[in-house]
Parts: sequence; structure tokens; C-alpha cells
Amino acid sequence: MDGKIIEISTEELNLHYGDNHALINVDIEVLKNRVTALIGPSGCGKSTLIRCFNRMNDLVDNCHIDGKILFNGKNIYDPDVDYVLLRKKIGMVFQKPNPFPKSIYDNVAYGPKVHGITNKKELDIIVEDSLKKAAIWDEVKDRLHDSALSLSGGQQQRLCIARTLAVEPEVILMDEPCSALDPIATSKIEKLIYELKKQYTVIIVTHSMQQAARVSDYTGFMYLGELIEFGKTKQIFEAPTHELTDNYITGRFG
Repeated sequence: MDGKIIEISTEELNLHYGDNHALINVDIEVLKNRVTALIGPSGCGKSTLIRCFNRMNDLVDNCHIDGKILFNGKNIYDPDVDYVLLRKKIGMVFQKPNPFPKSIYDNVAYGPKVHGITNKKELDIIVEDSLKKAAIWDEVKDRLHDSALSLSGGQQQRLCIARTLAVEPEVILMDEPCSALDPIATSKIEKLIYELKKQYTVIIVTHSMQQAARVSDYTGFMYLGELIEFGKTKQIFEAPTHELTDNYITGRFG
């Protein structure tokens, strides 16, 4: 894998929702400061997989996980792992923008406050820096105390990214972050993803193969809970080794 640093990996990861075997023996290595895309038809396990990485599936009733998930070499299910701290280090941006019904400022400051930062000057710096990193500062700097709900959909999604960045994560999970956005807003998010990988590791679930091809360094194709093929994005799209991958990419099914 390029001789680079592996940030997240799984070993024989299996997940059941009751009797439903949703993830089947998934082995994947996610490289630091790279964008990894997961593609595949609906219901194939893409979102389920990334929700494993910060233990969000712990919140699902009747969910059972076997195998290992390693974050910087440590199994995130070891007894001494603090899942609250884990979710600080591995942040998540959801399919639909979900700003809190608070001001723009308070949305971004919320996480740092939860983690004990109360100094106003320090919070001001965090809010400005996070909004700048999310490429939305210039659009909102004169209206920080307006409701976040007054922003457009694309702006709300970038605000949610800023809110994630405010707690200084190492990894950003994005579950279909552009599916509710128009092409212009999507383009802004894609440009932002390219910039974010300079400082963060990004894992994106997307139904758009074109988006995966544009923004990712590595791509995994999933089908019926299995990771069928994983490799450099160019190789996956131009010379897939598995017939199922080729059939999906060329539109024969999915």
C-alpha cells in the first residue's frame, strides 16, 4: 500500500443485525492522508462499514460484531478504549446536513465546549479556523450569530464539516455527503475533500462512481456485505480484476 501509514484496518470483520449478516469477512487498509471511497449498490454494507470505524453501530439494537478494527494499530473494541474519545478522533459527516438549531458560531463551538474548552478567545479561534478549513468562513463571517438553519443546503453541509473539524479529528467519515446537494454545492464539497486530505484521512461512501473517480485515491467495491475488490482508484476503474467490479462499473448491474 504505497509504503504509507495505515490509519485504520480491519481483520475478518463480520457484523450481524440480528440474523442479517451485513458485513462478511471484510479486510481493508485505509491509508493516512488519503481519500478512500466505498462504492457499490444500495444495501451492500458501505455505510455499515464506516459506522464500524467510530463504533456508531454500538447504538444499534441487536448488532453483533466479530473480528478486529484497528485504529493506529489498536483494536477499537479493546476494553480500555473510550468510545467518546474515539468519536472525537474519528468524526462523521452524514448524508443529510444536520446542523443544530443554534447559531452558526454555537454549532462549531459545541464540540470543543463539550470537551471542556470554555475560554471565549480560544473558542473564537477554533470557530474561525474550522470554518476556514471547511471553506465557508468568507460566506458566514459577518453572520456568525444567525441561525445555522438559515444557510443553504450546501452551506449547512460545510458547516457540519466545520463542526466535525472543531474537535480536531484524525479521520473524517463521510456518508454520501453530497446526495442531497445540487451540482454547484457538490463541486464545492469535492474541492474541500481534496484540501482536507492534506491534514486528515477521509473515507467517503458514495453512490456516484464519477465522484469516487474524481476525489479518491483508493476505492473499495462492496457487494452483499463483502469487499469484493480494493485498490488504487485508477486501477479499480480502468482495470478491475474481479468480474463483479467490472460489471458494476460498466453499468451491467447495480
